[in-house]
Amino acid sequence: MLQKKNLLSRKEVGEHMEDLFTGSVLIGLLASAIRLATPYLYAALGETFGQRSGVLNLGVDGMMLMGAFSGFYVVFKTGNLVGGVLLAALVGLIMGLAMAFISVTLNAEQGISGIGVYLFGLGMSDLLFQKLINNVQSVSGFPVVPIPVLSKIPFLGPILFTQNVMVYGAFLLVPISWFVLNKTTLGLKIRAVGENPEAADTLGVSVAKVRYFTVTLGGMLAGIAGASLSIALLNVFQFNLTNGLGFIAIALVYFGGWRPTWVLLGSLIFSFVNALQIWVQVVGLPISPDIAVMAPYVLTIVVLVLSAQRVRPPSALSKAFERLE
Repeated sequence: MLQKKNLLSRKEVGEHMEDLFTGSVLIGLLASAIRLATPYLYAALGETFGQRSGVLNLGVDGMMLMGAFSGFYVVFKTGNLVGGVLLAALVGLIMGLAMAFISVTLNAEQGISGIGVYLFGLGMSDLLFQKLINNVQSVSGFPVVPIPVLSKIPFLGPILFTQNVMVYGAFLLVPISWFVLNKTTLGLKIRAVGENPEAADTLGVSVAKVRYFTVTLGGMLAGIAGASLSIALLNVFQFNLTNGLGFIAIALVYFGGWRPTWVLLGSLIFSFVNALQIWVQVVGLPISPDIAVMAPYVLTIVVLVLSAQRVRPPSALSKAFERLE
């Protein structure tokens, strides 16, 4: 009887697996993966700039939470989506500026400072949520904007070209980041400061200004990443909305070897795993939801272990710099 039951369960699993890979479900799965890569990309690309200049910012998740709440609150009160993104960017920029002041001007230990910024963002976003909204509400977020002609391409159209503007913006940011870091004078300065700040300073490059710029830029993009969650993907805000996504974004920087194109690849892998665990539950595969939800975090550990053996970080990463007069 037990053997028969086991055979039946295998048959059911096979049927569910077939359901998971039907055309419509596969399109939905891949489109979800593209959409869910949005916050990873904004946050990880911003952190890439900061780390390439030598500053490790572990406060990304807190900046995302503050950006998520700020953007959500504006949309909740006014319905202005653009205003929500702008305020989220401003709040992220201010928090990035604070992180830059702590790590660059005060030369505080970057890891501990970043955790402090994260805890501030976690606590402050929850406090503001309780005082200003108090319960979970939903808003009308960014609508889907199909790209003319391209959205009609069979299979690829619904996946790549039927998304909202926040998704398009995140993917557009990848080639822009690559170009800035590799083909501009600014990018050369950022890389020089991250590898050898003493030599860069000798050549007249202001290490402090470069690091202030990159960390502040990273904070702004983290704020936008948070807004992409609260007003473009989930359209809600609640306590700890990011659920550690900012720390995964930091892991993606290591996985990508501080290169935007590889950060994109890592973001797509993580977002696909996230989308898969959602669709596994939708289709009804007999897999524990706890195991499915745990998958992205297990993948984070694997990525960090593999990255540690594969890539070399910027030489001055997390090291304070004091200019000798």
